[in-house]
Order: sequence, then C-alpha cells, then structure tokens
Amino acid sequence: MSNIDTDPDEIRCRADDLPVGDVRHPYVEIITSREVPLGGPRAMSVRRTLPQRQRSLIGAWCFVDHYGPDDVVSTGGMDVAPHPHTGLQTVSWLFTGEIEHRDSLGVHAIVRPGEVNLMTGGHGICHSEVSTPGTSTLHGVQLWVALPDAARNTPRDFQHYVPPTTELGGGARARVFLGNLAGSTSPVTTFSPLLGAEIVVEPGATVALDVDPGYEHGLLVDTGSVALSDTPLSRGELGYVGTGVSSLTITGAGAGDAPARLILLGGKPFGEEIVMWWNFVGRDHDEIAAFRDEWERESERFGRVEGYVGAVSRLPAPQLPHARIRPRRNPPTENPQRSTQEETR
Repeated sequence: MSNIDTDPDEIRCRADDLPVGDVRHPYVEIITSREVPLGGPRAMSVRRTLPQRQRSLIGAWCFVDHYGPDDVVSTGGMDVAPHPHTGLQTVSWLFTGEIEHRDSLGVHAIVRPGEVNLMTGGHGICHSEVSTPGTSTLHGVQLWVALPDAARNTPRDFQHYVPPTTELGGGARARVFLGNLAGSTSPVTTFSPLLGAEIVVEPGATVALDVDPGYEHGLLVDTGSVALSDTPLSRGELGYVGTGVSSLTITGAGAGDAPARLILLGGKPFGEEIVMWWNFVGRDHDEIAAFRDEWERESERFGRVEGYVGAVSRLPAPQLPHARIRPRRNPPTENPQRSTQEETR
C-alpha cells in the first residue's frame, strides 16, 4: 500500500532507548492509531499505527496500516496507481476481500485472506494495488519492513506463502507468516530477525506464548478485545512490550464476546537510523530527495507496471518538506508508569 498523504512528514527513526520488559510483569505501552484517507471524496480510510511520535519502529517493522472492514460499494475500495518504494519490504495480509497486485518485476498476483505476499523494494520497485471486482468488503493490514544497510539495495523480489494453522492450546490458534512461533516457521526470506503472525483467541481463553527475549513485540487488535499481560487492549490498539521478555500472556474477553483476532509483530531492535518519507526509506534527506527526483524522471531504478488501468498512470510524488527533520527518538528506557503499574498489582 502506498502512503499517499499529499503532505507527508519526513520521519527520522531511531531504534535505541527501548524500554526493557520485566520478565514477570512486562510493562505494556499502548499505541493508538490515527485515521488516514487513501485519497478522493469516497476513499477508504486506514488506521495508521506506525510510525507514531511515541514509537517509530518495532524491530525492523516501520509502518503498520490497519483497514476495514470497509464496504467497497460505498467507498470505492482500493485503487492505488503505480507508486515507488526503496529500502523496504512490503507485507500484505488480508482478513476479507482480495487485492490485485502488479509490479515492475512483472508479477501479477491476487492477494487473498490468509496468504502472505511480501514484495522487496530494496534498490527500487513500483507497484499498483486494486481491490478486485468481486470484493464487497475489504479488511486487512499492510506492513513495511525497513531493510538494514547491508541489504537495502537488494534487487526486486516477490514471495508468496500460505501458512498453516497452528493450534496454541486453550482456545487459541495462529498462522505464522514471518519468522517462527510455537513450532511453526515461515520460509519467507527477510533481512532482519522478525516475527509476524495472525492469532485468534476465543472468549475467556488464555495463552502463554514463548517468544525470543531479544525481540521487542507489538500486539495489534483487529477484532474483539484482549488483555496482554493484564493490560486491556481494545480494537485498533497496539500493545508494545520491550526486550527481555520470554513469554507473552494473552487473555480473550469474557464469555459471550466474539473471538479476538490479533496481529503479533516482533523483531530484534533495528539498531540503525532511517529516514522515511512518502514511500521511500533512506538514510538522509538528500538520499530521499534523489529518490523522489528519479521517480519523477521515470528512472529505470523503479521500472514500470504493465496492465494497470486507472485515472492516472502513476502517482506523482508530493513536494518535499522545506526543512530537514531532526531525529525522532523512542522514549527513554525508564518509563515512570512502570512503577505505578507494579504498585497496583
């Protein structure tokens, strides 16, 4: 998915100063989303959870859009003309509906529920995304992964994987689309240690997930409500837990409520500073400006998408900000709310 804000922020993201979790009672930071329209008077909106001022990265995860369920008849659905990417991988995961994907690698694919599609746009790629004619409801998440410096010029690539359902016991199940969890491992290639999984928790069920203590984690609530380590999370909220935690306990809402559907994201702290603007991930303002210039000049860095039919043949790049942006840092390691939380246990 494109970030088609007409005046996007330039965001410098740092992955240091991360809150370290307590093994027994991890502190859960709640991150809320903001509504972002995808363009046009009848456009669908997305809930953008990352990046935020309070937190820019979770591992190498640098962008989290959560959308739907969206009535395609009333909103017009998704129709994003060819647009560029650099320095990242896009991860598409649907709950309902279908999206037609075309890219400059020559891939023409249909994104379906329960099937992960990962596109690598290291050196440069462009693609289009359109909800299919048979789609009446669109619902899913679009995620970006920042590529580390050693891999950020990697060639274009596209991977597709259908993860099996893994029973977690006690009324919970998962589909692991990146990394490994509960004995299930995804074969999809990434360039940083990562975890990505859809988890469904039945009402009243409790599951304890063994996780890598070297990872930080974010749990996004799609439907229903849960408690993550005793901290309540509602639909659209993301609960963040820092490194040093080897188990995450998730409890579904009470009997009679609907099952909770969640997206669990994790990864080792990225350890590099990046700049995000529009659909580019780079290392400084000048590099972003060069990417924008190449896209506007229709450079071969990005190639061309064949077969897309829309009102415009490609998305024009917005104007760059007039000033350079200072680094945006994650909050200090010591969070004063932790002591208050522990006193109330």
